[in-house]
Amino acid sequence: MLSSLTHRHVEVFRAVMTAGSVTGAAAALSTSQPTVSRELSRMESLLRLALFDRVRGRLQPTAQAYALFDEVQRSYAGLERVADTALRLRQFTQGQLSLACLPAFAHALLPGACARFQAAHPGVSVSINPYESPLLEERLAAQAHDLGVAEHDGALAGAQALLLLELDEVAVLPAGHPLAARRRLAASDFAGQAFVSFHPRDRYRQRVDKVFAEAGVDRRLAAETDNAVAVCAMVRHGLGLAIVNPLTALALAGESAGIVARPLAFQIPFRVFAVRPAHRPGNPLVARFQVALAAECAELGQAVARAWGGG
Repeated sequence: MLSSLTHRHVEVFRAVMTAGSVTGAAAALSTSQPTVSRELSRMESLLRLALFDRVRGRLQPTAQAYALFDEVQRSYAGLERVADTALRLRQFTQGQLSLACLPAFAHALLPGACARFQAAHPGVSVSINPYESPLLEERLAAQAHDLGVAEHDGALAGAQALLLLELDEVAVLPAGHPLAARRRLAASDFAGQAFVSFHPRDRYRQRVDKVFAEAGVDRRLAAETDNAVAVCAMVRHGLGLAIVNPLTALALAGESAGIVARPLAFQIPFRVFAVRPAHRPGNPLVARFQVALAAECAELGQAVARAWGGG
């Protein structure tokens, strides 16, 4: 007959164990002492266990009662955690947010945006998942993350893109390179120079190659890799010049870092989009993170303008 055991029986048992008496339990439960005694007796009958010894009119818990109480306490602790979590979620003080982005943004944009966001929502866990294109677009189209940060809107299937920032690509050079004396680099300045490129499938690689082809400028391909941080590392080690996004350049460039950045005399636009999967279950934290992301983009845009006159 254990199936006849009810939550009320467990509640009465817990109250008696916690209060130490039937009188205290009745007061805690806003009920009568006879009701508490009757529910306890019923529980013992259902469990076929002696939970209390009656000693001079008082209840003395048995070893079985203490063992059962430990389990009851664990159960109640779990329920309290559920209730507390629900409260925190209502107050936006706890939860989870899953983000997808290009590797460059995991390095140069999202750390600052996350710091802004968690200053207001310190209990929220943010998961950052870097993917190269086109895997990033595939993951966003599959509704696999709450929010994406991409360089292209590209008519993503099942997603909505919002432009947050628009700048220009910049050149990066090893510190001490002769071209570092120039305030701005023209396409002709790259003629005959060793150059570090992205892989041929990369959209920026294709744009850069087109600019130099139209200008009739030949470079020497020294190395190619798949993300801006790796490109800058190769430039720092003297493998050649490169053209990268201004956020990565801002984060990594400096004489002391062994790499400098210069604006270009020609334009290769660089854009940042917040991409929101259209069919993923709504997460109220997404809009709040987008506010932090937009604020970080605005501040970085101003920093780029100060550094290179807007690129």
